[in-house]
Amino acid sequence: MIDYKTLGLKVGLEIHIQLDTKHKLFCNCPTKLVEEASEDKFVRELRPARSELGEVDEAALLEWRKGVKYLYHAPRPSSCLVEADEEPPHEINREALVTALAVAKALNMYIVDEIHVMRKIVIDGSNTSGFQRTSIIALDGYLYDGEKKIGIQTLCLEEDAARKISQSKGFVEYKLDRLGIPLIEIATAPDINDPDEAERVAFKIGQLVRLTGKAKRGLGTIRQDLNVSIRGGEKIEIKGVQHLYLISKVVAYEALRQKTLLEIRDELQRRGLTPEDIVSDFKDVSEIFRGTKSKIIRRAIQRKDSGVYAVVLRGFKGLLGREVQPGRRFGTELADYARVWGGVGGIFHTDELPAYGITEEEVDRLYEVLGADKERDAIVIVADRRDKAVKALEAVVMRAKMAFQGVPPETRAANPDGTTKYMRPRPGSARMYPETDIPPVLVDDKLLSEAEELVPEPFDKKLERYIKEYGLSKELATTILNDLRLDLFEALVEKYREYVSPTLIASTITNTLKMLKGEGVPIENIEDRHIDEVMGLVANREIAKEAIPEILSYLAKNPEASAREAAKALGLARISEEELVRIIDEAIKNNWEKIKAKPQKAFNIIMGIVMARVRGKVDGRTVAKLVRDKLNSVLG
Repeated sequence: MIDYKTLGLKVGLEIHIQLDTKHKLFCNCPTKLVEEASEDKFVRELRPARSELGEVDEAALLEWRKGVKYLYHAPRPSSCLVEADEEPPHEINREALVTALAVAKALNMYIVDEIHVMRKIVIDGSNTSGFQRTSIIALDGYLYDGEKKIGIQTLCLEEDAARKISQSKGFVEYKLDRLGIPLIEIATAPDINDPDEAERVAFKIGQLVRLTGKAKRGLGTIRQDLNVSIRGGEKIEIKGVQHLYLISKVVAYEALRQKTLLEIRDELQRRGLTPEDIVSDFKDVSEIFRGTKSKIIRRAIQRKDSGVYAVVLRGFKGLLGREVQPGRRFGTELADYARVWGGVGGIFHTDELPAYGITEEEVDRLYEVLGADKERDAIVIVADRRDKAVKALEAVVMRAKMAFQGVPPETRAANPDGTTKYMRPRPGSARMYPETDIPPVLVDDKLLSEAEELVPEPFDKKLERYIKEYGLSKELATTILNDLRLDLFEALVEKYREYVSPTLIASTITNTLKMLKGEGVPIENIEDRHIDEVMGLVANREIAKEAIPEILSYLAKNPEASAREAAKALGLARISEEELVRIIDEAIKNNWEKIKAKPQKAFNIIMGIVMARVRGKVDGRTVAKLVRDKLNSVLG
């Protein structure tokens, strides 16, 4: 069990939330993703430029060195010449700006007097222009996690990137429907010191933005980036955490990774090694593997201009096999660098050999040919084209030298299991410069007044209102306040309150979904529209409330279906009172002898039989009333 306080864990969050505005941030295109639509296509190549100080951003330089071309799909219903960078951007979207100001007010932030748009260099192809437009809206705010005050450093309003749809050799394809959708970026101070605390704070920020009623929902509409460090380590930027529930795991795994890398650094020092011991002396060792059983290596040797190339890491024996995160070793860190900088599929290293068809004899021969010490040294091999293999081994040597400093500063990408992989170097300060096509916006009283109308109600007042006005128990009110679908609850109460109790809506969103998850139902497939449709059926008396769990379970397994289709497929359409009376009469007639023998249990007998036939098709209280009335009439 890691003591994060002793470890000196610090976490800062960058939360990006798409806004559900009518238009994009710098044009009049709708903020809708489209799959089937007429579209135009064009190809671009992007390259970095020097800043005014003559500097080139290292992360941008890496992207350019990949030599990739970008094919853009421009759907006509949701993109225009602005997205194609063929027309200057329009004035900043007022609806998005007002929303950003409202969130800034809710986070107790200092709002700037005048908003200036900046360009941030991004040449991975996700923006046709080679930069992203962003603007600082507010600074120096805070929110509370329990009694602890968490600083909010900045709130920015920026345009979302294009969405990647495919990648092949030398080409990446993007769709421009997402490019330009307004994003709010909220960055916290590094005041978070525990993985669970990071998850709670991210939830609170996301919840607050959703409560403005202007946030989009669904996968991809909110993305969390994390900045994580421990004492003696480095600030590591982790990009693209899609799910809230992964945040605590990503933080915990990164803390573990940095802790292990520092231990590897200390071990290298104990072994008396220095970076100068690692030499870029690459050897062609293809002859060793001419008769190999390794399919990967055999294929490489058979290809023209390809072979097997190796480098010795002096004194690194045993360190490449050291686990740094679950399922990932220090050798995996080297492999990540080889993939990114060299474009190879991966590496082999002697800490994991013999394996993968490589024999002990081939490993012994490697040590002999390279003049390496089998008890002390590690060897890394790459099987690919010579130019790619050399670049990959250069990256391996570079990363091995970084091990002497402990934790290298870098940007990493989140994996679905909460581990991370190397993505690129940390961006430098030379990537921002002013946007000259968009005039500054003066934040006047009219703008602030409009924003005030969107500022969410404080949570303590919501709790009080839910109990007094909606009739929720304190426990249920507290639970729904801490649910990701709080904004959905408020929308459904406003829509259906005359026909459906707020308690039923809140209980469905919290308790029913939790129960279904416990039964193994994939509730992540249940969308807001599913719950809305189910409540609509209850409001219209097309189904009974008892049918809700069964219908939601069906929709989780068949998310393309509607609630009405689910009710029909399950045979849960509401029955008429006349049909219910007929079923009760039939049950009494068929069980008359049991009723006469045990009249005190007559209600339970008939109720059980009838509910077995009509559960989910009619409200249980209605059944109970009619059963009692019928039994009273026949029993006297």
